[in-house]
Amino acid sequence: MEKSAASKKTAANASRKSAGKKSAAKKTAAKKTAAKKTAAKKTAAKETAAAKKTAGKTGAKAAAAKQVPPLKRQAPAKKPAVAPGKATAAVKGAAPAKTVAPKPPRGESRTALVRRARRIDRELAEVYPYAHPELDFENPFQLVVATVLSAQTTDLRVNQTTPALFAKYPTPEDLAAAVPEEVEEILRPTGFFRAKTKSVIGLSKALTEDFGGEVPGRLEDLVKLPGVGRKTAFVVLGNAFGRPGITVDTHFQRLVRRWRWTEETDPDKIEAAVGALFPKSDWTDLSHHVIWHGRRICHARKPACGACPIAPLCPAYGEGETDPEKAKKLLKYEKGGFPGQRLKPPQAYLDAGGKPAPPLGAG
Repeated sequence: MEKSAASKKTAANASRKSAGKKSAAKKTAAKKTAAKKTAAKKTAAKETAAAKKTAGKTGAKAAAAKQVPPLKRQAPAKKPAVAPGKATAAVKGAAPAKTVAPKPPRGESRTALVRRARRIDRELAEVYPYAHPELDFENPFQLVVATVLSAQTTDLRVNQTTPALFAKYPTPEDLAAAVPEEVEEILRPTGFFRAKTKSVIGLSKALTEDFGGEVPGRLEDLVKLPGVGRKTAFVVLGNAFGRPGITVDTHFQRLVRRWRWTEETDPDKIEAAVGALFPKSDWTDLSHHVIWHGRRICHARKPACGACPIAPLCPAYGEGETDPEKAKKLLKYEKGGFPGQRLKPPQAYLDAGGKPAPPLGAG
């Protein structure tokens, strides 16, 4: 009997504990449910407030739009100018709009760039088959001196000045022993005559003392001479010794950037970039073609786009005058019927209709 009573008591205690646990579980579930409902109510409230705010802004914009007067009807935009098929062909009707033609895609492949660059050079070779260095010279010494003197002035002015210089000082030994004041007086028309006098006397002394009075035919030797840089050295190598070189003067720099052959601005980097587009054997003639085109047609300030033979290939078409008749008036030297820069030009130039330049002081 005692055992039976004890068993009943134990069962009752277990039942009470089980009931307590169930009650606690129910309370915890109720709390979680209440928390979820509260969070949902807060989220709904935020969404409602955001919707009201957006609606308010939209309404304000709509109201403001109603107050703005209607825009006037604009005339249709003009179509951009299109590069002519041939620069020499006259354009019928009105002159094309003076706008820049669409630029070629930046993604132009290396192969496409090489083909376009070489085609431009071929076209220029047909236009200037008589292209040559525009400094008068009879030997390498005269050419290196004339090239040094051409800095900050025109080849024409140098050509008008050097006859008197070489008549008085025909050899490096003669010029090395010259009185600086006398040389300055001769070189005065070229500008910066004191600095140029120092350079030509200095290079003449170097030629006499280090090279036996002869102009060296190697780049590394030429650039050691006073006043001689890579540009001057390549002019001498290409035109006095027949060794290919690229002459990166101001015209060359301007045109190769307009044609997007390179985006470099440093002359040495331009030389390397452009040189990689052409066979080495083409470098000297390429320099002549580009420089001649820059002096005659593709000018710095006002290029004669309407008279340009390579207009269809030029990404910068439209920067200058596009009307053919107006463009013709901008042409210089033989392209415009004017004398060239050399007093003694090659026969091929004369046969093509070119005219010699007048001597210093002539009409």
